[in-house]
Amino acid sequence: MGALLSLSDAVQRHVHDGQRIALEGFTHLIPFAAAHEIIRQQRRHLHLIRMTPDLIYDQMIGMGCADALTFSWGGNPGVGSLYRLRDAIENGWPQPLSISEHTHAGMAAAYTAGASGLPFGVLRGYINNDLTGVNPDIKSVRCPYTGEQLATVPALNPDVSIIHAQQADRAGNVLLRGIIGAQKEAALAAKCLIVTVEEVVDTLDAHMNSVVLPHWVVGAVACVPRGAYPSYAQGYYARDNGFYQDWDAIGKDRTRFTDWMRQKVLRVAA
Repeated sequence: MGALLSLSDAVQRHVHDGQRIALEGFTHLIPFAAAHEIIRQQRRHLHLIRMTPDLIYDQMIGMGCADALTFSWGGNPGVGSLYRLRDAIENGWPQPLSISEHTHAGMAAAYTAGASGLPFGVLRGYINNDLTGVNPDIKSVRCPYTGEQLATVPALNPDVSIIHAQQADRAGNVLLRGIIGAQKEAALAAKCLIVTVEEVVDTLDAHMNSVVLPHWVVGAVACVPRGAYPSYAQGYYARDNGFYQDWDAIGKDRTRFTDWMRQKVLRVAA
């Protein structure tokens, strides 16, 4: 059963240099507070995994946390590029970053395989296209029933997955509702799961189409109100679209980025 810890203690106990780390959340419930704590604790040589490495990974990559990235579609949603991600790939700043690129469908298949205890996922989408030329992990298998050639992707089993959710109860069960994305699969595929939540309650009120993760798959719970900001948590606060627009200029310049992270995340006075 997941222990109720402070976010600092949860990261210190479970997140270590060199691990494969997934911080999932699709537009909604993105665990920004956990990412910032990882940055503050100066974790290094991480292999980051995420279906859409938007601002959360731009910040972690720019602060030198990562050596590798497995992802599908990287960008600032509705705005443009991730300049810290681009700088790491194109110029090796602050350090070189190796990448393993997938489609959303490929990432979903890989997470699902990991959550199911299978060695690989299967899909049609990668056959006869150029992605196989840039990602050597994409293989193929012949269906034993139809003879059809199908693409395969290796299962994703992060050392640690981190998600944000609306609520946890005092037994450690976790409730998510709204846009879920790949959180459930990333949670079940991980060796260890950390969950930040808006609040801890006595009883979960699980409406139709919500997801409840049972306490036995949760390694740690940290109560972090507004832990998804500038993303949003349905029923608690809205997405700060202005932040995403402002990030385009902040992330574009190395000095401005570094100063912003020092003041806003590391909390170092200018």
